Amino acid sequence: QVQLVESGGGLVQAGGSLRLSCVSSGSIFSIYAMGWYRQAPGKQRELVATIASTGRTNYADSVKGRFTISRDNAKNTVYLQMNSLKPEDTAAYYCTTTVAGRQYWGKGTLVTVSS
Repeated sequence: QVQLVESGGGLVQAGGSLRLSCVSSGSIFSIYAMGWYRQAPGKQRELVATIASTGRTNYADSVKGRFTISRDNAKNTVYLQMNSLKPEDTAAYYCTTTVAGRQYWGKGTLVTVSS
């Protein structure tokens, strides 16, 4: 059983920054890939960024150059640094990982970007 808890969301003006955090209860955090997804109202959940156990990262085209995913294995935490935020980044952001073939999700943290 893995529990993921996100934090760091909030209201920010366009052009601003936020850093999201996701803490995992998993005991072997370092060997698993982690990811961030988001879901805007009325839209499907979409991939934002992933980070492998090796540190290799992958980003959606819409956030490349603005968002940075990172991980601190000593703290069982994955981060999403979001810069140059746009109103279209408004969404609930979810942390996820897959362990032993089962995908786990956090409850999400809401990011609202005002124009």
